[in-house]
Amino acid sequence: MILIQNMLSNKIQYLKGVGPANAAKFNKIGIATISQLLGHYPRRYEDRSSLKLIAELTDGLYGSFQAVVIDVNEPKARRGLKILKVVVRDISGVAYLTWFNQSYLKNKYKPGMELIISGKIQRRQHIIEINKPDIELAAEYNVGSGHIIPVYPATEDLPQWRIRSLTQQAVELLQNSLPSEADETLPQEIIEKNKLMERYKALANIHFPESMEILAQARRRLVFEELYLLQCGLAYVKNKTKYSSKGIKHAPDGALVAKVEENLPFSLTKDQCKTLQEIKADMEDTTPMQRLVQGDVGSGKTVIAALALTKTVENGYQGAMMAPTEILAEQHYHSLAQLLAPQGIRLAILTGKQTRSKREKTLCHFKEGLIDVVVGTHALIQEDVEFAQLGLVVTDEQHRFGVRQRARLEAKGNLPDVLIMTATPIPRTMALTVYGDLDVSVIRELPPGRQPIATYFRGNNRRDKVYQFAVEQIKAGRQAYIVCPLVDESEKVEAQAAVTIHEELSATYFKNIACGLLHGKMKSQEKEAVMAAFSCGEIKALVATTVIEVGVNVPNATVMIVEGADRFGLAQLHQLRGRVGRGIHKSYCILLSDSTNEETVERLTIMTRVSDGFELAEKDLLLRGPGQFFGTNQHGLPDLKIADIVRDTDILLEARSAAQATVCSTAHLEKVWKTLQDWFGDKFAMIFCR
Repeated sequence: MILIQNMLSNKIQYLKGVGPANAAKFNKIGIATISQLLGHYPRRYEDRSSLKLIAELTDGLYGSFQAVVIDVNEPKARRGLKILKVVVRDISGVAYLTWFNQSYLKNKYKPGMELIISGKIQRRQHIIEINKPDIELAAEYNVGSGHIIPVYPATEDLPQWRIRSLTQQAVELLQNSLPSEADETLPQEIIEKNKLMERYKALANIHFPESMEILAQARRRLVFEELYLLQCGLAYVKNKTKYSSKGIKHAPDGALVAKVEENLPFSLTKDQCKTLQEIKADMEDTTPMQRLVQGDVGSGKTVIAALALTKTVENGYQGAMMAPTEILAEQHYHSLAQLLAPQGIRLAILTGKQTRSKREKTLCHFKEGLIDVVVGTHALIQEDVEFAQLGLVVTDEQHRFGVRQRARLEAKGNLPDVLIMTATPIPRTMALTVYGDLDVSVIRELPPGRQPIATYFRGNNRRDKVYQFAVEQIKAGRQAYIVCPLVDESEKVEAQAAVTIHEELSATYFKNIACGLLHGKMKSQEKEAVMAAFSCGEIKALVATTVIEVGVNVPNATVMIVEGADRFGLAQLHQLRGRVGRGIHKSYCILLSDSTNEETVERLTIMTRVSDGFELAEKDLLLRGPGQFFGTNQHGLPDLKIADIVRDTDILLEARSAAQATVCSTAHLEKVWKTLQDWFGDKFAMIFCR
């Protein structure tokens, strides 16, 4: 018998039936070794003993059945859309399999073929339809053992049967190999304490389990492992910063901070006060601050940043605030200038659009300490940007920056305090997973005076009335946003394009109304001019893409119309809705979509009922899953392979507790550290050595 560790490191060519051509196909999906093959986990399972008849399928549920192809056709559809229908039958009835814009499949399925079909069932009267089903040839379906059949993420080049066949070989090799202590990724103490299955058994049973009970045990082991290792890394980074790094110790508040606070045009909410005290306590400690501030749209995060920047300036340091767009940077600059400049704090802005001479003059002032606070875009992280003494770095809408970008700004100083802000509320489980290395403050309260926004979901058959309403609001002295998901028309995506909508509205509803256009493909000067005209009221209706998602503040705007609202997630729709309701007038958000997809209808209906961003974030996570909900890739973390932070919250908390205990002792650190290096590969240094 060979050692498991040696066997897992072998290339997949070690398995029968894997020549250079198949190896290349597997390499394309990140599988080069047997270990990586076994780590390609099934996305679901089918109980072969429970294949149903077509007549037994239940609407809205996931079902599997065996049937024969009786017809393949491509009925006429509206321009730009092609529908492929494959008609199948068994002894109990007929079902229709449908695909959109995938004409190439019509040559794949022929009458007489026996298929195993799986998918979400849609029943409309007596018609049964499955959109984009998973399909296998019945003749290839018997690969595997037992009744529980794994279904893998697959491609056209790598069908289910091939992945299953090779994985079965790998599992047999695993079961015939000799396990040793070196094969374990977890300390034995943690395995025993948490009653976890041995790793090699879990790997075998996650692919070909003998029962659903054993499958649950195998999955729990692998989920725990994944979350434990991730939490160990994050806890290590946090502890390293906390105990090993000596940063700037700011003094308690003095006259300058008191003066800025006294002159605020409003009183801080309880949440703002609590967050501000947490930030001040961090800044007055020698440990470099690493704090994330979550605050819903309009909750007043900028004023908290302004007071933190004032504190660092009062202590003789400089502050820098980085925003993802020039529009947002300009907005922050003007907001901070109103609060800080009257007290003698010197501010500057740095963006990519500045002339060379102005940029060089500004950079010189940074270096000589003649500027106290600078607001900028990615331009702040260029190599020629130097500070005299950087004390505080504020990053806004941080999920739009990658780890390296944030680190480059922090490196401009000697362990400056770091304040990270986001207007995208993050569910607790997501925050624990993605931001486990940060302290977190939450601002839930909205300042008094913010108007509730009436939100409606309407089909395109009501579009005429929606735009008539927008015209009425404009005639009453208000302004309106119209947001589109695309800049130009696309044959591939059925969505209203900003350019087309602008032309249409300018010629119809807004014929005698100043109507502007704003999108990401425009030059910076053009965008700035359009926003300036909209802000001062010259433009009454603004057709835009999501370039206005964050940072745009026009209190007179009371109408937000979102075309093709089904193309957006809840978090993004909530951000867009937050562009209105900023003044004294009643505001409205109208979501336009003709989608009949159940999940989409549910998502848009939720928007009409829920206004709290944190509640929406939780619901968005439940609906869409953790995948790219918040763009974990921007944090530098790899996507989770098996853990699901929505359904695995209990395991996450257990793994987090175990990880914190591990990092606080030295007994298991060496083993965990080596596993982390193997686990994260090239990303290891970027994530954990900063």
